[in-house]
Amino acid sequence: MSQLRPALFAVALTLAIATPAQAAAAAPAITVRDGRTQPVFSYADAVREHVYVESPVDSDADGALDRVRVDIIRPKESGPGLRVPVIIDESPYYDNSGRGNESERKVYDAAGNVTKFPLFYDNYFVPRGYAVLNVDMLGTTRSDGCPDVGGKADVLGGKAVIDWLNGRAKAYRADGTPAVADWTTGRSAMIGKSYDGTLANAVAATGVEGLKTIVPISAISSWYKYQRSNGVIYNLDYASFLANYVDTDPDAKCQAVRDRMDAEDGDDTGNYNRFWAERDYINGLLADVSKVRASVFVVHTVNDLNVKPDNFSAWWKALADRNVPRKIWVGQTQHVDPFDFQGRRDLWVDTLHRWFDHWLHGVRNGIMNEPRADVEIGPVQWITQRDWPAPYAINASLRPAPDGTLGLRPAAGNSTATFTDVAMSENDMVAGIGTPNPGRVAFTTGALPLDLRLSGTPTADLRVKLDRPTANLTALLVDLGDATRVDWRRGQGITTLTEEDCHGESTAADDACYRKVVTNLATRPLEIVARGWIDVQNRQSLSRPTPLPAGSYGTVRWLTLPQDYTFKKGHRIALVVAGTDTTYTDEAGTGAAVTLDLSRSSVNVPLVLGTPLADVPQDAATFRGPAEVELPEPETGFHFF
Repeated sequence: MSQLRPALFAVALTLAIATPAQAAAAAPAITVRDGRTQPVFSYADAVREHVYVESPVDSDADGALDRVRVDIIRPKESGPGLRVPVIIDESPYYDNSGRGNESERKVYDAAGNVTKFPLFYDNYFVPRGYAVLNVDMLGTTRSDGCPDVGGKADVLGGKAVIDWLNGRAKAYRADGTPAVADWTTGRSAMIGKSYDGTLANAVAATGVEGLKTIVPISAISSWYKYQRSNGVIYNLDYASFLANYVDTDPDAKCQAVRDRMDAEDGDDTGNYNRFWAERDYINGLLADVSKVRASVFVVHTVNDLNVKPDNFSAWWKALADRNVPRKIWVGQTQHVDPFDFQGRRDLWVDTLHRWFDHWLHGVRNGIMNEPRADVEIGPVQWITQRDWPAPYAINASLRPAPDGTLGLRPAAGNSTATFTDVAMSENDMVAGIGTPNPGRVAFTTGALPLDLRLSGTPTADLRVKLDRPTANLTALLVDLGDATRVDWRRGQGITTLTEEDCHGESTAADDACYRKVVTNLATRPLEIVARGWIDVQNRQSLSRPTPLPAGSYGTVRWLTLPQDYTFKKGHRIALVVAGTDTTYTDEAGTGAAVTLDLSRSSVNVPLVLGTPLADVPQDAATFRGPAEVELPEPETGFHFF
């Protein structure tokens, strides 16, 4: 009985004083068995309704506070006598790209209530005693306002919904009458992939009371990291582009907001400024990780070159530094939901179920006593470990030498290597390793005697001299050797099958069944494992550029994107240093001549203990990589959402 909450006690008390006939017809109550809530409520009979929550912002400047459209599905029995917790998926995509691998959109009945809620959350969790809310982000679908891409409207609109559920904000029905959430405990979760998960991060970082847990999937923690890397710009005018994409109203309505974003985003410099600080949930103006009250279940993939994985690694570290209760899954596909990790769908649904039961219903199911991290270390090869990165990894300092080798010993003093910052694709950067190329330098180890696992974030630590005030630098860590790897560049790394499986209850309008997937694989002679970029003038500060005096050496140190990857026995590790990467940035080469001081340059790689790097044979000076490399660029839409 220790698992019963006050609302359940009220139900039990009501039954105790009811007549026998009333007791026989009594409504079901929350039922827990085997550490999980049970599906005792009817999905078909669930209440489907919608309200408009008043936000504190007027983003479209029409003189009225914006209202957030909230579509609700909850057990018929929920109300003052049986209050239920809430699972929220707030999204800007409900009437444009849709949600999930099958791009589901909301479907409405004549009264304007949703009859089809995208994804499986409603089908699965409503029968188990939860309400599910699909919230239209401000400026999208049926909400008021204008999207501001991670800014004030985005953040405070979602927060207002949590406030309403806890009696701190107003809401109205379509006829203008007040709406009171007298059916909920106020204990809430936010979940979602990409922009949806980003909103969860943002709202949690306001410290709003009542938000007990979030599950951010492939989510942004800093919009600067999403669109910048140390001063290097991935996409120009992206915020206004994305705002226009998610807003299906006439363009003129929010054009002023988009124009303002273009004026404030700092595309002319790539620097971190107030615009990006408003959209920073780790240490920002509106939101700050130090305010997080909710537990956090992070899911991300190390090959996500859309929401790049430094968004999760920096967020995860900040949460760890503050001892926030947390859990993590780290996969190897691209921008993919864990529901579509091959062979793990049932495990994902069950793990999510237990997570929500623990944090929202207070079920003691032991989930917080289990290993914190599930990690994919090879194609569909998963392990569990105490934390991520691997707690037992150590940093190995790999040092380039003038003969093209990469080893543990520093090069002799006065050893240098030179190249010119020109615009190059990654394919060109990694082609013909071991052969001179004026646009890059490359260094390789000998053949590895054992498998070697990288877990965490490599650091490029270079001493450089330029003949101009700045240059863009790219550092690539490459695995040289034929192998079958996850082909994350094609279809996000998955192929959708025709066969379905089901999780939850269905109606004619909204079924709980989704098509299965398999992981895409490809056998290629090499793979780019880690990559990172920097504008040299941002080496000391992202907001205050410092040109490097021409002809003078300076230290340029930066983090690449994180990874979890196993280099196979017999393969070689290569470090490639080049200029402007045209595969992932909108920059132009500066034309600067770059000189590396090899004696004071290295790449520091977090490796699992036990690999005898000292035993790697130093035959790399005679090694030649593939002369031509064709790593496919991801499909259209890669940079969008």
